Amino acid sequence: QVQLAESGGGLVQPGGSLRLSCAASGSRFSINGMGWYRQAAGKQREWVAHIISGGSANYADSVKGRFTISRDNAKNTVSLQMNSLKPEDTALYYCYVTDEVSLSNTWGQGIQVTVSS
Repeated sequence: QVQLAESGGGLVQPGGSLRLSCAASGSRFSINGMGWYRQAAGKQREWVAHIISGGSANYADSVKGRFTISRDNAKNTVSLQMNSLKPEDTALYYCYVTDEVSLSNTWGQGIQVTVSS
């Protein structure tokens, strides 16, 4: 079973940057994909970015060119570098990992990102 711990959220002004990190721990797990979703208040959860073990990444159109996802396979961590942040990026950000065998997802508890002047 895998547990996820997110860090790095907070308050930032528009145009600023934040870096989110997510560390996976536990026993007997093998990770395939890793990624991030977000959920703004009163809205549905929105997929943000995904990265596979080989490093290939995909992004939602709303963050493409501003966000960069990366992972460290040896440390079982995934990070999201967020630049040129906008007020509409304000949300709870959730990391997830996909088990290589079962293809099931495990979710983090969520971390708040607030973009405001």
